[in-house]
Amino acid sequence: MIRSEVLRDIAPVIRDHLVVCNIGLPSQELHMIDDQPTNFYMLGTMGLASSIGLGVALAQDKTVISIDGDGSVLTNFGTLPTIANNVADNFILLIIDNGSYGSTGDQPTYAGKKTSLTAVAKACGCENVVECQAEDTGKVLQAAIDSKKMTVIVCKCESGNIKLPVITKDPVVIRDRFMNAVAS
Repeated sequence: MIRSEVLRDIAPVIRDHLVVCNIGLPSQELHMIDDQPTNFYMLGTMGLASSIGLGVALAQDKTVISIDGDGSVLTNFGTLPTIANNVADNFILLIIDNGSYGSTGDQPTYAGKKTSLTAVAKACGCENVVECQAEDTGKVLQAAIDSKKMTVIVCKCESGNIKLPVITKDPVVIRDRFMNAVAS
């Protein structure tokens, strides 16, 4: 499975929760698959979906799921120790690890080589870390939601992109509708 197939598979699981989605193609894919006011699409800031998601989780009680990529987590490596040291049991970080920088041309990441983001998250002090294969992501994600414990999920999937248009919604509209969803 490639990332877009994982997103299509988990869309029913995440639909009723606050979602902060990674830059570029993952946001475009989620927007195309199941656009919701509860989805915050990162349009131009690589590596910050996990940080923003943690902040939203710490500020309120609803379940927050950050969908990040291995390349973005590697770009903002400080996010994993920050998550470990600021526990929010309503926060789930789903790292879709396809071993590549998908939005910039599928160049390989170190997570596709020797670096294990599962091992790194555990070494940073994250207590609930689960690695799964792409086809198991929906059930692993639902179990994390049900556990009501902060969880880091590393979903191992294949590299690959689908062709799709950019998100045409104004970033202010995306922000405002997400803020309204958080407040309601």
